[in-house]
Amino acid sequence: MPASGYADRLCLLTDQLKKQPSGATLCRKFSLWIHNPFRKMNPLLQPYQLGNITLKNRLVMSPLTRRRAGEGGVPGEMNALYYAQRASAGLIIAEASQISPQGVGYMNTPGIHSTAQVEGWKKVTAAVHAEGGLIFLQLWHVGRVSHSLLQPGHALPVSASAISGGDYITTPEGKRPMEVPRSLELSEIPGIVEDYRKAATNAMEAGFDGVEIHAANSYLLDQFMHSSSNTRTDQYGGSIENRCRLTLEVTDAICSEIGNDKTGIRLSPSNIRYGMDDENPAELFGYVIRELDQQKLAYLHLVEPMLSLENHPHMIPHVARHFRKHYTGTLVTAGNYTPESGKQTVKAGDADLVAFGRLFIANPDLPARILNHAHLNAPDPDTFYTRGPEGYIDYPYIS
Repeated sequence: MPASGYADRLCLLTDQLKKQPSGATLCRKFSLWIHNPFRKMNPLLQPYQLGNITLKNRLVMSPLTRRRAGEGGVPGEMNALYYAQRASAGLIIAEASQISPQGVGYMNTPGIHSTAQVEGWKKVTAAVHAEGGLIFLQLWHVGRVSHSLLQPGHALPVSASAISGGDYITTPEGKRPMEVPRSLELSEIPGIVEDYRKAATNAMEAGFDGVEIHAANSYLLDQFMHSSSNTRTDQYGGSIENRCRLTLEVTDAICSEIGNDKTGIRLSPSNIRYGMDDENPAELFGYVIRELDQQKLAYLHLVEPMLSLENHPHMIPHVARHFRKHYTGTLVTAGNYTPESGKQTVKAGDADLVAFGRLFIANPDLPARILNHAHLNAPDPDTFYTRGPEGYIDYPYIS
C-alpha cells in the first residue's frame, strides 16, 4: 500500500479517537507553523542540515522504549500512528530494536532481524513520511541486561565478561534477578558485528532515513567499553583502545553498508545503571569520540547524567559541553531538557540538536507548543510501558 493509503487508514483511527486532528489538519497547521515569523526567534525551531537531509527544526524525538510491539516484535498500525503523530519533530529516532533474537532484554519490544519485523516497520516509516517527517531507527543488543527466560532456548544472556549487572529484569514469569551472563567467545564477536550490519540493511529496506547505533545505557556495546563490565584479556579487553574496538568495528561495518551520512551513534559517558562504571570515563569517551569524529557520521548523540549522580566521583557534568571539543560533526544532546534549557544549549553552541523524550510522549505537537508558548501536557508514567492506546496515541493537541 502506498504511503497515502497508510495515512488515510491512520487518519481514520485518529478521528475515531476524537482527541487529535486528522493528518490533513496537522499538515495545514504545520504549514502555518513553518511560515510563522516568530519561529526565527527560537534557535530550536530553526531548520538544520543533517548531511543530505534538511530537518525542519532542531528538536529530536528521543528513542523511547514503549513495549507496544506485536507478537514476534513486529510493529503494527498503532505504532505507525504513534510515530506519525510526532512527525513535526525535526528528526524521530525510533525506539531501540533488537538486532537478533539474542539481543532482546524486555518483553514486547520490536526487532529488526526478521522479514515480518521489516514489513511492520514499513508501515511506520510510510506513515511518518506521509506526514513530512524523518525517522532513524536505533539498533540494539542488550547484552547482559536480559534473562534466560527471554532468550532463545533459555540460554544465558551474553556480555563482554561473566559479570552480572546486579539488578532485576521483568520476564514472562515476573521480576527476576539478573543472571551472571556468559562471556562471548572471541569467535562469536564477528557474528555480533554481522548482526548489526544486517540490521542496518533491514532498517534501510524498511524505509528508515538512517540508523542510530545504541552504544549507551549499559547495553552490550557499553558493556564492552567499561572497565567494570569488561575484564577480558584478548583484543577486546584491557586497554581503552581494546575495549572500544567492538563499538568501532560495528560503526565501520554499518557505515560501509549504508553510508556514514546515514549512521548515528549514542553514548552515555556518565551512566552507572546496571552496575556500570569506569575508572576514567573522560579518557575512555574522549578516545572513542575522537575516533568516531574521523568517521564523519550523521551525528553523535550524547546522554547527560541524571541529577541524582551529581556527587558520583566519576560523573562528567555537562557531557555535551565537555566533549564538544572532541567532535566536529553534528552533536545531539539528551537529558531531561525543557524547551528553555534546550534553547539555551543550542544558543550556547554546546549542541546542534536537542532530544526530548517524555515531552514528546505527552506532546505529539511539541514544536507547535514551543512556538506558541502553549501549555505542555504532563506525561503519565503509569502508561509508559502498558500495551494499549492509553498514554500512547491519545495525548491531546493544542487547538
